[in-house]
Amino acid sequence: MIRKVDLGPPHARELFAEPAPLGLLGLAIGCAALTPIAFGWSQTPEALRTAAMFCLLFGCGGQLLAGLMSFANKNLFGGTLFTAFAFNWAMNWWALDALASGVSPDHAVLLVVDSLSLLVFLVFTYGFGFFGGLLFAFLVDIDLLYVCKVIQGAVGTTALAIPIAVLTVLLGLIALWLACAALINPVSGRKIFPVPGPIFHAPRKGGFDWKLRYNIFEVLYQHFRVHAFQPMPVEELTDRLRLLGLPPPILPDLCYLAEYGALQLDTADVPHGVPRSVRLTAAGIDLYEQLILKKYQFG
Repeated sequence: MIRKVDLGPPHARELFAEPAPLGLLGLAIGCAALTPIAFGWSQTPEALRTAAMFCLLFGCGGQLLAGLMSFANKNLFGGTLFTAFAFNWAMNWWALDALASGVSPDHAVLLVVDSLSLLVFLVFTYGFGFFGGLLFAFLVDIDLLYVCKVIQGAVGTTALAIPIAVLTVLLGLIALWLACAALINPVSGRKIFPVPGPIFHAPRKGGFDWKLRYNIFEVLYQHFRVHAFQPMPVEELTDRLRLLGLPPPILPDLCYLAEYGALQLDTADVPHGVPRSVRLTAAGIDLYEQLILKKYQFG
């Protein structure tokens, strides 16, 4: 009988498909709706109300949904960022709708909240540097956007209106690229939309070193392919492992794997039970072929 092997605890199943592309597309569409207003191309009440609806549905709704699904999938960073940003887009909707009606949001309240938001997103920026370089650039763009907003609010200048507009467009383009990468790259099997790796790296946690046992299986499996179930002298196995940079002792691992049922040791007429030869059992061959050669992964 074939016995499927699953090492370690089962992976936690996510409740939802990856929600990040939805949130990023919502952000990109919200930024696109703000672009004509930010550059001064259209600032009529109709334009403000139209952009407000895009901010509510896509900027707020899309990111709120992505944030809640991320939390359900145990994604703390994604859930926190998308959900917090969704509330920010709800404020954008209210502010645009209020401006269309001739009501201006309070300047002092916005300045204090924008200052706090800048501090929060600076912390987020550092955290997302552990996930990817483009995500880090995404948060840096948000940081610069809020720096401009805080300076503009504190000084009362309009000189930063164009930089804010450019950063808004850039934010939407980065979000669109990340969304396309998450959607298309896995389907195509190629990095059509390249995404750089992490900028920062956390210290590795200590773990079990599989190298010795992996190479024991590797050497014995290659021996099996030529000599079938003829045992290999332990001295020969030791010499082969030594050439791979794995010096003795190997006896504890041999004994463990034999107890597990993956190896058969010949200890007859040998003092102290030290094995003279060793070979893979059928169960050991099946274990190696499942875990290393992936023989049950079809397609």
